[in-house]
Amino acid sequence: MRRNHLLPAHLAPPARIAGWHSHAVAWPCKPPSVEHGHATAWPCHPAYRRRGFTLVEILATLALVAIILPVAMSGISLALGVADQGRRQTEAASLAQTKMAEIIASQQWQTSSLAGDFAPDLPEYRWVAQFTDWQGTTLKQLDVQVLWSQGGTDRAVALSTLVYTGSSGTTGTSQ
Repeated sequence: MRRNHLLPAHLAPPARIAGWHSHAVAWPCKPPSVEHGHATAWPCHPAYRRRGFTLVEILATLALVAIILPVAMSGISLALGVADQGRRQTEAASLAQTKMAEIIASQQWQTSSLAGDFAPDLPEYRWVAQFTDWQGTTLKQLDVQVLWSQGGTDRAVALSTLVYTGSSGTTGTSQ
């Protein structure tokens, strides 16, 4: 009998030995067929049978998942929190810059209160501005602070600029 070249020697069917009959070997399925001069492997040989996972393998996998999953979820939660905080800080800085330009352009510091909120569009943000003399010159310092609450803590972004308030009453900015 020709040796099956697709199977390793320890998996190949036993060669016929003189005095042995073919029914003496108890294989669970029929021997390989020969197609186009090549023998095919025995798909139902015990070494080729698929086996399921053992209970120990399943328990080890579950233990590993039980350890890794909470750590991964807390990492994702932390990353989302930091991203939200960064988004809010960027939004607050943009609001402060816009409010500062509005105060300077309209000379709002002379006629109205220097505090408020951004309702109805962004009611969670509020702003406070302070206008002070700057080193005894015709320049004044304008500080605009945008505040919001996040996670029970008050957060703030502050921007400052110098405003020229010369005797002619015209205004300009210098940063």
